[in-house]
Amino acid sequence: MPWRITTVTMSALMVSRLPAFILLLYPLPLMGAMVGFNYGTQMSVVPTSWQVVNLLKTQHITSIRLYEANDELMHALAGTGVEVSIGVPNTQLLSVGQSNSSARNWVNRNVIPFLPKTNITSIVVGEEVFTAMPNAALVLLPALNNLYSALEAIKLHKQIKLSTTISPAVILDSFPPSQAFFNKSLNGLMLPLFNFLMQTGSYLMLNVDTYSIYKISSNVISLDYALFKPLSSAEEAVDTNTLLTYTNLFDAVLDSAFYALHRLNFSKLLLVVSATGWPSHSSSPDDPEATTDNASTYNSNLIARIVNNTGTPKHPRMPIDTFIQELFSEDLRAGSAISRQYGLFNATTLLPNYLLHLAGSGQLLSNDTTNHLYCVAKPGIDDDMLQVALDWACGIGKANCSAIQPGMLCYEPDTVANHASYAFDAYYQANGGNSDSCTFEGAAILTTTNPSYGACQYPGSFFNSSSIIAGHNLTLGSNTTMLSNSTTDGTGNGTSSAASTTMGAEFMTSLLLLSCWQAAFLVLSLYFLA
Repeated sequence: MPWRITTVTMSALMVSRLPAFILLLYPLPLMGAMVGFNYGTQMSVVPTSWQVVNLLKTQHITSIRLYEANDELMHALAGTGVEVSIGVPNTQLLSVGQSNSSARNWVNRNVIPFLPKTNITSIVVGEEVFTAMPNAALVLLPALNNLYSALEAIKLHKQIKLSTTISPAVILDSFPPSQAFFNKSLNGLMLPLFNFLMQTGSYLMLNVDTYSIYKISSNVISLDYALFKPLSSAEEAVDTNTLLTYTNLFDAVLDSAFYALHRLNFSKLLLVVSATGWPSHSSSPDDPEATTDNASTYNSNLIARIVNNTGTPKHPRMPIDTFIQELFSEDLRAGSAISRQYGLFNATTLLPNYLLHLAGSGQLLSNDTTNHLYCVAKPGIDDDMLQVALDWACGIGKANCSAIQPGMLCYEPDTVANHASYAFDAYYQANGGNSDSCTFEGAAILTTTNPSYGACQYPGSFFNSSSIIAGHNLTLGSNTTMLSNSTTDGTGNGTSSAASTTMGAEFMTSLLLLSCWQAAFLVLSLYFLA
């Protein structure tokens, strides 16, 4: 939403000195537009709901869009404050659009059981219906009306917005943006839809599939233009009708939608970007631009623009709420192979698929920026390769692997990948965070997400001077030393008794560097975890 009613607390004297028209009429801009993430479950490995919610909390993600209702996740989101948007899939449109009773049943099943603990803010009815399922377009508006009536009956129609997503394909002659207009053959369906959204105080949702638009252009659109990269003045695009300059494809697509809405007298209808992103991988030679570097560039630049309310040339400084495609890649998703590679995080490890380079985004994705780096096992590497690298790190590499010995804090889960990640980070941090020390013949990868969990704290946590142990923040001095290497038996695994003895002696030495209350807390933590 572009404007927010802001409550300002000040003394009565100060208020009395301000003109009344300023207090009542002056619109205050948002501090930053919403950046949310789409979440689907069409993947071979689906994280538990607890894992998803924990990831949202860790990354300070405050808004999520579910492609369809997910009871378990909805319960897990209770009490988190995360704004939740629920989708009504195209396959359910006919049922919901046929009768009020079907719509009421849908609300009774997918909304009411989770309120008020789960913060449901919107329902997205259908996905690109006009282009993906033209035959279902006739029931889209009835479905919206029926769901609105169901929400109105329980007085939730103002709290929960109803909308739908459209594809840029319904906007014709999209460049220059000032010439854009909606496909006139769809006006009979779109005009009533836009009226419904305006009358209910909702918004139109637009999927800005920048990658597909770039590919379809057959190199007419440059890669730098699509990725928000800096351009020379000769490379920038100018709308000859308005003389507005476009430096990236995202802005051009949005403005084409704004102009198309204006042409139909719906210039006050708000836009929300329902999906945008960039694929980070492809097995096809036809998609060489699908790389982690390009995905990082696109999403990093995108997030910077959204949180800073950069707006577009037509609407500068306008906040534009945006959902990024997507939290995890859906490898079982129907459609093209490239559409299955948009995830920012790995569903198995919950680690980022690539690093983002963010500045000024506040807490959002604060654990996925390049401020602090950790070296962990690369997702998808087989256990045999990881075991070889693990043995080398704990043996010849002299990494401190005490914490992953049986009975120690980082032993569980007892998997090669978990132990390798700890060993890799121990070696990487001991070598001064040199990027050359995080290769392990391709078995390791740098990440900005702290892989620590519970009482298991990775070495990078200590080197960054802040550690979280059992939910309490403990600050270590800059001269705090890490635990030295455990005794190994030549395989890098070490014996349990030797590791425990070495760990115990050196750990007690380290405790002397902490304040008394911190030391006492750590001892109690180890006692209860033993």
